[in-house]
Parts: sequence; structure tokens; C-alpha cells
Amino acid sequence: MPLASWRAEERPVVASGTQAVPALIDINGVSHSYRSAGGQNHAALAEVSLTIGAGEFVCLLGPSGCGKTTLLNMIAGFLTPTHGEVRVGGEVVRGPGPERGVVFQDYSLFGWLTALGNVAFGLRMAGVPRALRRRKAEEGLRAMGLEGVAGRYPFELSGGMKQRVAIARALATEPQVLLADEPFAALDAMTRASLQAQLLDIQQRSGTTVVFVTHNIAEAVFLGSRILVMSAHPGRVVEDVRIDLPRPRRRTSTPFNALYEHLSRAIGLEGDE
Repeated sequence: MPLASWRAEERPVVASGTQAVPALIDINGVSHSYRSAGGQNHAALAEVSLTIGAGEFVCLLGPSGCGKTTLLNMIAGFLTPTHGEVRVGGEVVRGPGPERGVVFQDYSLFGWLTALGNVAFGLRMAGVPRALRRRKAEEGLRAMGLEGVAGRYPFELSGGMKQRVAIARALATEPQVLLADEPFAALDAMTRASLQAQLLDIQQRSGTTVVFVTHNIAEAVFLGSRILVMSAHPGRVVEDVRIDLPRPRRRTSTPFNALYEHLSRAIGLEGDE
């Protein structure tokens, strides 16, 4: 698996040495198989090994069916590897935990709770006192630009607002890791771009480690400090690209588009997404 570093005036080159930041997530020889309804055994992931450092924004990039979500779900603790192990903060992942916040594509908000109640839910489960969890939930909504919707229910919110609430909820407990499974895929282009910028701003200010699943190349280049390119049948990491392009990244810049073209070839795509 090549480790490449992409700079504004360079093509990717193989880099040597170790990460400059301590490893927070350690994935060691992970494979995952499942049995279909017809009784056939299918390999979703095969022998994936990698580390993710504290504070990195890592995008898992690849076509549908390459195991991106499977890998994310194993980090989250929703799935157990068939072989190998996943560690977060040195501890083997054996199930979900408060140190890992998760944002889903379909929002997964609780329909019977207000926006404020949704953001405060994890804090309530953690036993945070009522006054403190209300203050933290209000701060979370404010950080996502949602000061005026605290009392609204999910059915009263647009798709972009729902996803902002979901992000605020995932971050309310101050997790070490934020796991996001194509969270902006269902949104229109303008809302998507706005949420990308908001998430990136929050991540850079907080230093939270983010693992972000996407099949959108431009999204990965805009957000990631590192992109893991995955191939399917079974899922493997075939390229590991560290991105040194300065922020904020201009989607129309020559370096941005050069990296876009490189990644398009890496995942077997041609032209626009």
C-alpha cells in the first residue's frame, strides 16, 4: 500500500518514515465476511491494516461495495471483525463507546425529541446533570448555526438542519473520534458545501479525529488531511495519500484538480462523478 504525500507543485511520491502524530486508531489485519441469503460466503474486507493519528481528518474513498462502511462500522463497534482487531486509544473495540461519535447518512434523529433533546440525548445517557447538558446542547446547536430551532422536532427541519443536529449530537459528548458515513450524500450541492465547511471548521478548532466515508472525490479532497483509497471484491486499501494542500482549498485550483484526476484514476473512474 503506497504512502503518498501530495503537495501543491508535485505529483504523489512514496514517502518514508512514520506518522508525526500519535496513533489513536490501530487496525490490524482486519477481515470481514458475511453469508448471503443463498448461503454463499462473501468477503467484504480482506487483511486491512493501518493506523490513524490523533487529529487527522481521514476520508475513506471508493466506489459502492468496497467495504468503506464495513470498516467504519468496525471502528464504531457495530460490527466485529471476522479476523484481526481494531483498537481505539489502545483498547480493543468490543462495541460502541462514548469516545466514538457517529453520524449517519439518514440522520437517525429521535422523532419524539426536539432538536435540543436530540443533542442532549448522549449527555443524558452519560449522567450529565440537566442544567449542564442543556447548556452543552445549546452550545452545540449554536456551533452548527441552529440557535433558533432548539424547540423544533425533526419533522419540522430541512435535511440540512437535521444533519446539523446529528453532527451536534455526535460531538456533544466530546468524543475522541467522529465517524461519519456519507453524511452529506442526500443533500443538495449548496447545503453540502456549507456543511463541509462547517464540519471542517469545527474539526480544526477542536482537534477531533475524523474518519469520513465518501464516494465523492471532490468532497474527500476538500476535507481530508489524508485519503485512503479502497478497492472492492474484497475491500482493500490500495493507496494512502496525505494531502499538504493549504486550507481553505479552492475547488477550482490546479493542484486540487490534479489530485482529483489522480484519485479518479486510482478508483477506476473517468470524468466527472
